[in-house]
Amino acid sequence: MTNEDYSSIKQLLSSKKNIVIVPHKNPDGDAIGSSLGLYHYLKKYNHEVTVIAPNDYPDFLKWMPSETSILKYELQQEDCDTVINQADIIFTLDFNALNRIGDMETPIQSAKGIKIMIDHHQQPDDYALYMYSDVSMSSTCEMVYNFICNLGDKDSIDQDISTCLYTGIMTDTGSFRFPSTTSTTHKVIANLIEKGANNAQIHNNIYDTNTYSRLQLLGCALSNLKVLPEYRTAYISLSQQELNTFNFKKGDTEGFVNYGLSLEGIVFAVIFIENEQENIVKVSLRSKGAFSVNEFSRAHFNGGGHTNAAGGKSDLGLKETIEKFISILPSYKEVLNHE
Repeated sequence: MTNEDYSSIKQLLSSKKNIVIVPHKNPDGDAIGSSLGLYHYLKKYNHEVTVIAPNDYPDFLKWMPSETSILKYELQQEDCDTVINQADIIFTLDFNALNRIGDMETPIQSAKGIKIMIDHHQQPDDYALYMYSDVSMSSTCEMVYNFICNLGDKDSIDQDISTCLYTGIMTDTGSFRFPSTTSTTHKVIANLIEKGANNAQIHNNIYDTNTYSRLQLLGCALSNLKVLPEYRTAYISLSQQELNTFNFKKGDTEGFVNYGLSLEGIVFAVIFIENEQENIVKVSLRSKGAFSVNEFSRAHFNGGGHTNAAGGKSDLGLKETIEKFISILPSYKEVLNHE
């Protein structure tokens, strides 16, 4: 995004506007954190601001400041459509293709409001008038921080904004351990702490609150862990029946895939999760080094994301999806063994 773009956006925001902020479907910490961080910033200028999530999200994200104001499209479609149609500006955060917002794709596509994209995923679609797209960034939350600063409003960042942005940076960097975490990221984090983000409490809210059933589900997942040493690959599967047995709730499997990647010698890890309601198998992929799970997922599982973290889906059954996955691996044997 150019200086001219920022000047135009600053002019656009100089008078009261109806603004909608949209994260991707199945929003994570970065999606909700960036949406609420931007929400609090825009509210300072008395704009009418509404965050509309395509669907619900895990309980461990439901403590952030003003989280209760978020509308869920799947539950409040008529109200959401009205707000979208009245929007002067629509911010799309943490995604770069409108098919990532599920049933909201059509109303957002046809909406007359000016669209502004802020996102760090690869291969963005060209649907927004203003595009802040940077795959080198740790998170969309770090980009929202930069966005506010580039509008000349760094001093407006307060405790609520800091809390939301810190949450997204922390979750999308795996608590600051992923390669996308730069020295600049740490400087941003330092400033957010100075502005009031309680880093210890935020970490506790996200990671340190478990239910008995979630830990039982983790045990089930680890018992299903399979290793394919010739491909330096590990995978986990969870059937719908297993999810039901352990009272699965949205977000319970967050981070499970990383257990496979933590094994010595493994550079590629995947978890397959059956979802009978959507009649799909959800696929989450992680890697180390230069092996791109973004390209792998785009090529084979109708997904995408980052080089080392991506998602996808399969319309096949759970067993058939795993068989497909295993059948693909020989084509990647050489590159996986050179990581």
